[in-house]
Amino acid sequence: GYIQACRGLMISAVCLGFFGAIFGLVGMKCTKVGGSDQTKAKIACLAGLIFILSGLCSMTSCSLYANRITSEFFDPSFVAQKYELGAALFIGWAGASLCIIGGSIFCFSIAENSHSPRRGYAYNGATSVMSSRTKVHNSIPDKTPPKHFDKNAYV
Repeated sequence: GYIQACRGLMISAVCLGFFGAIFGLVGMKCTKVGGSDQTKAKIACLAGLIFILSGLCSMTSCSLYANRITSEFFDPSFVAQKYELGAALFIGWAGASLCIIGGSIFCFSIAENSHSPRRGYAYNGATSVMSSRTKVHNSIPDKTPPKHFDKNAYV
C-alpha cells in the first residue's frame, strides 16, 4: 500500500511540475502571452505555489519510502529481502528541494515589482577620449579638439 501511495505522490508531483512550468513560462516578463505586468506577476506567483506543492509531494513520497525502508532494515524480525537507501532517493530529495527553492523564488519575484515601478534612465551620451593613435605629436600643443575620431577613439 505504501508503494502505491509513493507512486501516486510522485505522479502528482510530475503533473504539478508540468503545469507549474507552463504557468511559469506564461508568467515571465520576457513572454508576450499573459497580459499586463500585474497579471503576469500573479501568474508567476501561481507557478511558484504549484512548484512548491510539487516539491512537497515529491519530498513526502521520498521520505515515506525511505522511512519504510529504514524501519524494515533495522527490524530484526523482518525476514524478507532488505533494501537500502539508494541514489534515486537522494536525487528525489535534491529535486524536491530545488522545486521548493525555485517555487519560492517565483513567489518572491513579484515582491520587487509591487513596491516601486521601473524607472527609465536618461541617456546622456558617451564621453569621448582621444586615443594615443589620434594624438598629434607636434612641438606646439594644439588646443582645439579634433573634428573626427576613428573607431579606436571610442574603445
